Amino acid sequence: MSGTQTGTLADLKEALAARQAAQAAAAAAAGQPAPEAVGTEAHPEPKRDEFGRSYATGRRKESVARVWIKPGKGEITVNGKRVMQYFARPVLRMLITQPFLVADRYNQFDVVCTVTGGGLSGQAGAVRHGISRALTYYEPELRPILKVAGFLTRDPRVVERKKYGKAKARRSFQFSKR
Repeated sequence: MSGTQTGTLADLKEALAARQAAQAAAAAAAGQPAPEAVGTEAHPEPKRDEFGRSYATGRRKESVARVWIKPGKGEITVNGKRVMQYFARPVLRMLITQPFLVADRYNQFDVVCTVTGGGLSGQAGAVRHGISRALTYYEPELRPILKVAGFLTRDPRVVERKKYGKAKARRSFQFSKR
């Protein structure tokens, strides 16, 4: 999620509906057609390869995930292993499925991804970012709801580097009076 705001799926859908209503009101006040009525300019064409898959790259901390999604039964494979085997903690599996839950596409897409670098938490975040981006490539009309949920934003936080004269990035050595 983005920053300190957390909410339920209903809150996200309400926020999206309010945002779309505000845009429609602003367009009506300006004498322009509503953004939904414009047509194909609002949503670009889906990006799919010859196998009907959409590809995206997700990043988090030091992890990079290459993600392919295609319509299926909801099977998720990470580095050749099933998601239950690769991400044993339920919190990490929940993190990965969030984009599907927000977009009401749970168990409708098969996911194949390869992840490198970082730890399990960063890898799960990278997979979530990649799934979100791949969903927007497969169905461009899902972009607004995923954007409101904060899944399309690459989390810029990375580990701070160690400084000289310090034990770690900020931790000082133990002070000794004598």
